[in-house]
Amino acid sequence: MSDYVGRFAPSPTGPLHFGSLVAAVASYCDAKSANGKWLLRIEDLDKPREVKGAAASIIHCLEAYGFVWDDEIIYQSQQVEHYEKALAQLRLNALVYPCTCTRKEIADSSSQYGIEGMIYPGTCRHGIHQENKPSAWRMLTTDRVIAFDDRAFGHIQHILSRDTGDFVVKRADGLFAYQLAVVVDDVNQGVTDIVRGADLLNSTTRQIYLQHALGLTTPRYLHIPIVKNAQGEKLSKQTLASPLPMDNTQSTLFSAFNFLGLQPPQTIKNATSNEMWRWAIQHWNSAKPSKTPLRSNKIL
Repeated sequence: MSDYVGRFAPSPTGPLHFGSLVAAVASYCDAKSANGKWLLRIEDLDKPREVKGAAASIIHCLEAYGFVWDDEIIYQSQQVEHYEKALAQLRLNALVYPCTCTRKEIADSSSQYGIEGMIYPGTCRHGIHQENKPSAWRMLTTDRVIAFDDRAFGHIQHILSRDTGDFVVKRADGLFAYQLAVVVDDVNQGVTDIVRGADLLNSTTRQIYLQHALGLTTPRYLHIPIVKNAQGEKLSKQTLASPLPMDNTQSTLFSAFNFLGLQPPQTIKNATSNEMWRWAIQHWNSAKPSKTPLRSNKIL
């Protein structure tokens, strides 16, 4: 095996849908075409949003579609001590601060918009403004340019103080935020390459900023176009995406290969799951993912 380590990291907030499958196929093919490892991580930190039985359903679905992971499954809910250590390091270096502001208070006091909504105005940067309230922990941002070269989208750069503002790494309810957890998980699992949907493209500079602050290495990134429904919305549980069918996996895999620009021959639909995967992995490096929404109700 090469030193390549990839991963797929779904959240158990419902069953996998076609958009999930596309991301999983891309990360799997990228890892296997490099003769690398492919890992599965269940991102179950946000317990209030977790759907009972969803994690087991996701694992069963991936198995039915022929995915094989190369190590034990990691659950974020079992990694909290690692997140605590990372936060303690950030606190020791005065890179985070407590914040008691609510979303409504931020909306009422902020007038600056960034790449993902309102920018936090820094109300608690020099001390919390409301005592005896639960506090989140925010990461101090600077005017330094954070940049990376995405394998699909090219050069991406942000000035976080202007484009995102000070962002939360631990919520007021005690749950760790995605940005910090994913950075810690990836380094602990030895991940070298991250392949995921382009909806997370803007998160990458925050994650690189955290990697720098924690003295961690930065993996390579490949963001693939997201799957949209007929209305042009990202396919997701929020837009009522249909669960992946369990009785017609070859046809659905064929559609995922097509979306990722692999241009599979019609005959591949009649192949076994193993044969389909061998074909896809062999042809992965010539893939040209589509940016056009799929419109098949049968799939979506």
